[in-house]
Amino acid sequence: MNKVIFLDRDGVINMERGDYTWKPEDFEFTPNLFDALKHWSNKGFSYVVITNQGGIAKGLYGHQHVQALNSIVEERFAAEGLHLLDIYYSPYHSDFSKSLSRKPDSLMLEKAIHTYKIDGGRSYMIGDSKRDIIAAEKVGVPGILIEPNKSLMHILNEIK
Repeated sequence: MNKVIFLDRDGVINMERGDYTWKPEDFEFTPNLFDALKHWSNKGFSYVVITNQGGIAKGLYGHQHVQALNSIVEERFAAEGLHLLDIYYSPYHSDFSKSLSRKPDSLMLEKAIHTYKIDGGRSYMIGDSKRDIIAAEKVGVPGILIEPNKSLMHILNEIK
């Protein structure tokens, strides 16, 4: 079975701006992200991005905008030699629609675990919100809560 690190997007992969990030010109990777990811990749981890994108439900941007940013992430991971299995996003927002895919619910993680035969007990979720950790815990994946926009270098040893 595969071991992965599930990554939230805004605040973990890219800088959280305090507003929705959906334009390529507003997308900026967090400091030292790829140094940390390469460290864990050398330990046999692959990656899955799990992100709420409630701005779609609010009508602020569309699926095509999220997919454009997903392409930036996919291309950079590939250029860095990192194995990104998939990117899952929930287009729902609790003010407009209900969905089990939106964190803190766990449907996105459940789909990834099933699709990629992931061993939840050997995997981790890194998020900058309690809802990320709650979603992971629902499927038996240990969560690591970080401050938004901080380098992941300080948690290198928390992932074995």
